[in-house]
Parts: sequence; structure tokens; C-alpha cells
Amino acid sequence: MGSPDKYKYFLLYKPFGFLSQFTKEIPEHQCLSDLKLDIPKDCFPVGRLDKDSEGLLLLSNHGKLNNLLLDPKHEQSKTYYAQVEGAITMEAVQQLKKGVKIKLKTGTYQTKPCQANLLTTEPNLPERNPPIRYRKSIPTSWVSIQITEGKNRQVRKMCAAVGFPVLRLVRVAIKDLKASNLQPGELLSLSKTKIEEKLGLKLN
Repeated sequence: MGSPDKYKYFLLYKPFGFLSQFTKEIPEHQCLSDLKLDIPKDCFPVGRLDKDSEGLLLLSNHGKLNNLLLDPKHEQSKTYYAQVEGAITMEAVQQLKKGVKIKLKTGTYQTKPCQANLLTTEPNLPERNPPIRYRKSIPTSWVSIQITEGKNRQVRKMCAAVGFPVLRLVRVAIKDLKASNLQPGELLSLSKTKIEEKLGLKLN
């Protein structure tokens, strides 16, 4: 039995354009190793975020956390802020809440009911680099979406299914784990107690 302190937990704000992995298959890709993170070599992402999505990503060397967090039966919620093209309607938000049909490699999938809300003001987020392309003739709006599943590019596909393509997507919470002042590329070290409290898990 090793020391309980051997397990480390970090919350990272993954920047736009970076892969959620430490190794490169293609030299031009940007990945987590390019961020020069000060973490133990055996720490890896728990879950993932798409290259063109930003926000909170857990890193740890505790394999049990990976199993617990990604097991569908635990239904760990993840909250995203999505900036969409056009002024999203309440009808579209209601459709998102009820669940919509999206296409996966395995075929058509009906998403589970989720929480979705129109954000009446632009959320306080770090600037994206590069910024999204604004078009004067087309407004944008923000919606908060909380899902308990994690199909490939699910939130993007859900928004597209109701007619409002995503321009920017930021994960702002994993269950009750938030870090509103983290900047892109910044890390926050977390204790086992904090992880258990915020994720509602036991890591013994």
C-alpha cells in the first residue's frame, strides 16, 4: 500500500485548439504537452474535450476516478455555455430540454432530457484565441446546457439539430466542480476531499 498522497488531482482550463491528450499523432497539432503543465508524468485527462471546445478538464493519476466519472450509471453532469449563431428561441431551448435526435457513427440517437436555459447576458469568460468570426448581419446568443451523457460532439450536434449552430463551446462545470477565474492553460490543484465533495464520489 502506497501513501494516499500519491494521487494527484488537477483542474485545467483547456484552451481552444488543443487536443485533450499529451501525445501528437500529427506534428502540427497542439496538445496538452505544449502547455508545459507542472504535473506528475503519470497524470492524464479524465474524460475529454474536443479540440475546438474549451474549458474544464480533469487531470489525475488516480485510475478509480476515471472509472467512476466516466461510468454512465453515475450520470455525472457536465455544464456547457454554448454561443450559437442566431437568436435562439425558447422553442429551440424546450426541444433541447426534451431531447433531440442526433447522428452518431452507430446511427441516429435520441439524447436524454437535460437542463437548458437561455443566458440573457453574455457569460464572463476568458477571451478565445483566436476569437470567433462575427458577422454583423447575424446575431449570436448564449445557452447553458447541462447533460449527463457524453456522446461524440453531443452539445454541438444538439444545437445544430434545433437550427442554431455552435460558434463557441465552453465547459464551465463538471458536476459541482467549477473554477470561474481559471484562464486558458491554467491549472488548479485539488485535494481528494474536494474532488469527493464536488463530484459526489468516494475514492477509497
